[in-house]
Amino acid sequence: MRNRRTRRTRRSRGTRRTRWTGVLAAVGLLLAGCSGAGGDGGDGGPVRLRFQSLAWQDESVTANKELVQEWNASHPDVQVEYVQGSWDSVHDQLLTAFEGGEAPDIIHDASDDLADFAYGGYLADLTELLPRRLKSDIPQRSWETTTFSEGDGDGIYGVPFLQEPRVLIANTTWLKKSGVRIPTPERPWSWAEFRTVTKRLSGDGKYGVAWPLKEPVSATLNLSLSTGGELFHRGADGRVEVRFDAADEVVPRTVHDQVNEDGSASGTTLGMGGSDTLPGFFGGKYAMVPLGFSYRQQLAQQAPKGFDWQVLPAPAGADGLTQGVSPQTLSVAEDSPHKTEAAEFIDFLLRPDNMVRLALGDWMLPTGTAALADPALHTTKDDWATGTALATRLRSAPAQSVRGYPEWKDKVATPAFQEYYSGAIGLAELRRRLVKDGNLVLARYQR
Repeated sequence: MRNRRTRRTRRSRGTRRTRWTGVLAAVGLLLAGCSGAGGDGGDGGPVRLRFQSLAWQDESVTANKELVQEWNASHPDVQVEYVQGSWDSVHDQLLTAFEGGEAPDIIHDASDDLADFAYGGYLADLTELLPRRLKSDIPQRSWETTTFSEGDGDGIYGVPFLQEPRVLIANTTWLKKSGVRIPTPERPWSWAEFRTVTKRLSGDGKYGVAWPLKEPVSATLNLSLSTGGELFHRGADGRVEVRFDAADEVVPRTVHDQVNEDGSASGTTLGMGGSDTLPGFFGGKYAMVPLGFSYRQQLAQQAPKGFDWQVLPAPAGADGLTQGVSPQTLSVAEDSPHKTEAAEFIDFLLRPDNMVRLALGDWMLPTGTAALADPALHTTKDDWATGTALATRLRSAPAQSVRGYPEWKDKVATPAFQEYYSGAIGLAELRRRLVKDGNLVLARYQR
C-alpha cells in the first residue's frame, strides 16, 4: 500500500520552507552546488539538470540516452544527467525524494500517479513554461490527463507524451480456421459478439480468451469507457462519488460470465500479469489475450518461429472504441531552481522526430499529432497501423484526477474485482463494495 501521508497543500509546504530559511542561510555556502535539484550555474559553469527516466526496454533506454547526449552536445550551458528509475518503485521513490529535497528536475512518470503530487505542491505548473508548439501539437484530450484544479484555476503538471490502447492479441491461424469474423477498427466486435466468439473458440481444454487481471482495476475502468461507464462522478461542488450504473456493468459481467458460465476464459490467468500468459498463448492454450499495445515487442521477440499473431481492436460498446489511458508523462519538480531550462529540455525531447524515436523505442503511440502522422507508425509490420487507428479514441482514464484513487484501488476495488471475476461474490456485492466502501475512502480525501 502506498504511503499517502504527503497530502499537503502548497501553503503548508511554504510554511515549512519559511521555518528553514534561517538555517539554510547559515549553511548556504556549505551546501552550494550540493542541491538535489541540480547545479545553478552561478559559478560560471553550466546549469546542471537531472532527468529521471523510467525507460526499461533496451530500445527505449538507448533512445532516451541518445537524446540526452544530443541535447548536451548542442547546449553546453545546460547539461542534463540521465538517471535511471524504475516503474516498480517510482511513487515511493519520488515521495522520499520530494520530502528530502532531492527530487530530479525532470520527472518521468504516468499521469495516474500525478494527482497527489500535483495537489501536494511537489510538481511545477507548466502552463506558462511550455512553448505554444508543444501545447498545440498534443490534443486537448491528452492534456486533460495531466491538468488538475488547484486554487484559482487549472494547472498543467505534466506533459503526456506516450500512450497505448488496450488491444486483443490473437492467434491468427486459430481465428482463420474457426471462420469467425475478424474485427477491424472500422468494424470491431461488440462486447456481446466478443463473448459469442470466445465461446465458439473454446473447447477441449482450450480457451477463447485469457484475461491477465492481476491488476484488474485500470483494465476494467478503461475498457468500460467504451460502454459509457464512468464510475466516478464529480458534482458541482467538485466532490467525487462512485456510482456503479448499468453502463459500468457490461465489461465486468462479460469477463465474469466468460470465466464462470461459458468456460471460454481461463480462471487460472486472472491472477497473472500480461507476460505470464504468453507461454500459454504461444502453446495454443488461448486464442486471444487482451494486452497493452506495447506487448507487441515481447511477441516479436519471443514468439516461436512460424507462430502467426495479430493485433485486433478491443470490443466496442455504446461509445464505440473509446477507452481510457494514463499516458507516460514528463514533469518538472516544484523545487527545481531551473524550471525554464527543464521545460526547454522537455520541449526538445518531444519534438516530433524525437517523439517518434521514443514511441518506437517503447512500442507505444505518441500523443503528438505530428509524430503520430509519421509513416513509421502506420506500417503493417507488427500491426503499428492498427494501434495508430485507435489513437483518436483514447481518453483520460476515469480515475485520473480523483484524489484518494490509489487507496480506493488497493483497499477496495482490487480485491472486489478479483473476487467477482473468480466467482466468489456476485454483482450486487461487487456494487456494494465499490460504491459504499469506496465512497467512505474517497470522503477522507475530500474534507
